[in-house]
This record gives sequence, C-alpha cells and structure tokens, in this order.
Amino acid sequence: MSSETKWPKFAVLGAGAVGGYFGGMLARAGAPAVMIGRAAFVESVKKSGLFLDTVSFQERVPVEASTEIADAKGAEFVLFCVKTTDTAEASKELAKHISAGTMVVSLQNGVNNVEEIRMASGIEALPAVVYVAAAMPAPGHVKHLGRGDLVVGPKNERTAKFAEWCEKGKVPCRISDNIEGELWTKLVWNCALNAVSGLGRVTYGEIIASADAKRVVEEAVYEVLAVARAKKILPPGLEDPKVALAGAFKIGEQMSGTRSSTAQDMARNKRTEIDALNGYVAKIGAELGVPTPVNHTLYTLVKLQEAGYSG
Repeated sequence: MSSETKWPKFAVLGAGAVGGYFGGMLARAGAPAVMIGRAAFVESVKKSGLFLDTVSFQERVPVEASTEIADAKGAEFVLFCVKTTDTAEASKELAKHISAGTMVVSLQNGVNNVEEIRMASGIEALPAVVYVAAAMPAPGHVKHLGRGDLVVGPKNERTAKFAEWCEKGKVPCRISDNIEGELWTKLVWNCALNAVSGLGRVTYGEIIASADAKRVVEEAVYEVLAVARAKKILPPGLEDPKVALAGAFKIGEQMSGTRSSTAQDMARNKRTEIDALNGYVAKIGAELGVPTPVNHTLYTLVKLQEAGYSG
C-alpha cells in the first residue's frame, strides 16, 4: 500500500477479542484507531501496545485506548463489538458523540442487533457476519486461532467503502445481498456449538468426539433451520439440513481446540449472549408455532447457571 494512503479514523467500541483483532489489523495497516474497552485492557494497551498473537505473526501494535465512549468522536467508522446484552445502552451513549456520516458496523453475535441499535439510538448501523476464532487470555493480548473475515451487506456504496478499507487492512470482507440469510447461517453455527461447549466445559473437538453431543448439535441445527424457514429466511448454502449439519461438524473439527465465547464467559462467571442465540431461536419459534425443545433447553440451562453465579 502506498505510504500516501490517507486512512480514515476507526473506533472500536467494546474492544475484546473480536474488536481487538479486527481493529488491530486495521491499525497495523496504518489506520488511526482508538480502542474503547475496560480499564485493565486500556492500561495494558497504553503501556505496551496491543499484542496481536496470530496464526501468522506476533506483533505489538501501537493504538490509542480509552474507557470513554466519547473518544469515538471524529471516527469515520465505528466497529460496534459490545456484548449483545449491552447493545441498547452502548448505542445510546455512542449516538451522543458521532456525526451523521459516521458508519457504525455491528460485529456482534445474533441476528437482530442492527434493529436493536436503531430502536435504542436511531443509529442506522450496518450488519456484519464475523468469522474469527479469537480469545483474550490477558488484557491487551489478542490470541488469534483461525479465520478472520467478515460478510457485510447489502450491496451499496456504504458497504463497498467499508469493504475496501477492510481489504487494505488485510481483513477479507465479502458483500452479500442476502445479509439476513448470512446472519442466520452464523446463527446456526452458534446455536449448534456455543451452549454445548459452555455447559459441557469442553472444546469443539470434544463435542465432535461425542456421539451423544453430536445428536444434540444435530437437533439444535434442525430447529434453527425450521425457524428460519417459518420466517422465510434462506441461509445461503444451507438449503439441505444435512449439509448444514455437516458444516457444523466441520467447524468443530477445524476449530477443535477452541472453546466457544459462551464457554469463556461462563468460565469467568460473566453474563453470556445466550438470549441472542438459542434463546432468540426459542422465542421466535414460540411466536411462529415451531417447536424448539433443544434450543430452549440449552438456553434454560445456561440461564440457570448465570443465575447461580456468585458475586
């Protein structure tokens, strides 16, 4: 890339593993970036930079860091990476500090975040589907385990502009005219593996190694697809349920050493995003008259564990 490239400012709101990886990659390529996160993260990044520990390189990337959402001011792009449980509150605060031209991109789990952002704050965010295996083993240390690409949509001038900057930052970004279907494709994988990993305290590989666990995954996948059909949503490539199930198993094999974000949250006694995953499928299934006993059970068991957290 030309040294004369004039990068726009990026802000990462909710700088954890996902925001740290994508924001860090853009900053490494030359984008001025501010990471907005928790105090321990900010302290570490200010002291030593953001440590990107990836499958292809290890590097400390200098970035700004702040605990204040107000420091998103002046950003042309905001990567909105907060937990789904914090969507409304964070977007309301963000709206006070950005301009009408700021592009907010939701890099969150679940399928209805853009609607929630709009309802809470009036911000017209772009939906994005995130494919990355990443964790934050220590504040300011992003451990990248695989992939690292995005899908945005629909095809228009805004998504084309965002995708262009992503590509310059070595972040593959595909534009889809069926972004709702793409979001549901990701929802299938999340509902198949996340809660099982969390409740079983196991890696994806351990799930795939268990015949009984694979049966749970199978039923969860089929239920999500049934709800999608009832909503007249077409997740691309998943028209055949057997293909969808094979895809879930393939992800489990490719990321065999990974524990889900739900499992990581539960291990730390943190609230999970289960309401936006299996809980969302169970809720919509009930509204549409589609039975979702496995997704409802997984949701209920995770919520019971959350209710039992101490402190």
